[in-house]
Amino acid sequence: MSGILFHKYGGEDLDSYYPIRPECQADVPKVRFKARAGKTLSARRWHAAFSEDGHLDIAKVLRRIQRGGIHPSIKGLVWEFLLGCYDPNSTFEERNQIRQQRSDSKFLLCYFFSFFTEHRGLISYTNHFRQQYAAWKTECQNIVPIIGSGKFITAAIVTDDGQSLQDSNRDSLDQGWHVDGTISDKKVLQWMLGLHQIGLDVVRTDRSLVFYESETNQAKLWDVLAIYSWVDNDIGYVQGMNDICSPMIVLLENEADAFWCFEHTMRRLRENFRTNTGMIGVQSQLSTLSQIIRTIDPKLHQHLEDLDGGEYLFAFRMLMVLFRREFSFVDALYLWELMWAMEYNPNIFSLYESNSSTSDGRQVNDKQLKQCGKFERKNVKTGQPDKTSALSVFLVASVLETKNKKLLREAKGLDDVVKILADITGNLDAKKACNEALKIQKKYLSKRLDLLRFLCVLMDIRSLLL
Repeated sequence: MSGILFHKYGGEDLDSYYPIRPECQADVPKVRFKARAGKTLSARRWHAAFSEDGHLDIAKVLRRIQRGGIHPSIKGLVWEFLLGCYDPNSTFEERNQIRQQRSDSKFLLCYFFSFFTEHRGLISYTNHFRQQYAAWKTECQNIVPIIGSGKFITAAIVTDDGQSLQDSNRDSLDQGWHVDGTISDKKVLQWMLGLHQIGLDVVRTDRSLVFYESETNQAKLWDVLAIYSWVDNDIGYVQGMNDICSPMIVLLENEADAFWCFEHTMRRLRENFRTNTGMIGVQSQLSTLSQIIRTIDPKLHQHLEDLDGGEYLFAFRMLMVLFRREFSFVDALYLWELMWAMEYNPNIFSLYESNSSTSDGRQVNDKQLKQCGKFERKNVKTGQPDKTSALSVFLVASVLETKNKKLLREAKGLDDVVKILADITGNLDAKKACNEALKIQKKYLSKRLDLLRFLCVLMDIRSLLL
């Protein structure tokens, strides 16, 4: 796992797993997360959670994560389950087959082009064929040979009208090029136009980490983002994806594993990155946030409305990149795994494999309900499948509630709101924030239920009067 060594832990310095460049020490937020024996999921407890043939007791794992996070020595391995890359009910052998299919070039004959569903645009699977990362990478290399070379680009390689800026890219007329050197394929052109922007963002990504002093590691991040943007050409690459992808590159040594972890994370977040204002995205989550604050704290909501902040655009970045800028690198990882553990649904793997876009796939029986995370369990019980009501939305609500008095007393304009919220950077406690989010979720659902009951009573009275 990226050369990370295992340590016994107690009060160990977790920065040793993700070392910071000396010149950046003063500029990065202080790490608050501490691995705690008896609470944090350790390598020993992780291995003990598997049966002899490889079935994982996911309920036991979730309880441990929700108590104290995951030890850095096993983070990447656990994340693959939390994100639905693997089914906890699978065996060691079955997971090895999946891993091989996803990364081994000898399975290229099983490859077929991905297609996107009408409603969700997610990468589709069948029982007989599975998309291959190696195949996508080979396809991209045939167009832009620098992919997979350990290097990356930060300068444009093609003009907006399809003229090549590098002759070396015109070595194949089968990849959408005209004889005169222009690109005829719109997908190829759209993809190539964004490659240098990915490179520029890669250079800026987690610059404080020693890990990214290596051009090879930067190139690995660029490769994964470039290939993802090729596969998901509906959305392509949008700034911010680099912040989501970076931890996967750091945690998972195998590039294909890192890609699939990122791809599964994007299944949750990809609508956030739509640039077309007519599409669902962060805007819908901001709308849900507005409803939550209006319901649980009408006074604060009215104050924000009076400041012209009723659309909650000041929370855009928090939702877009899942608080990456508000936490240290270590604490951001801790926050994410807490969220994923709390949102975990035991059907997540089968949902992704079948590419189901219906809420029925989230229905669970009593046994499966015990395998759900705390947040998801409440959603299942109350029938709340709406993705815009993700835990991250309630997390933002908890931040606003934490700053309630300060916002009411000191915010005289939107600039003040932004400034007050900026003060949370490096000062948020991830576990406390998640627990507060759960309390707000409970309060919100309770008030909505009370309102629903009230409306039902009104309708009954109205029917009697009629």
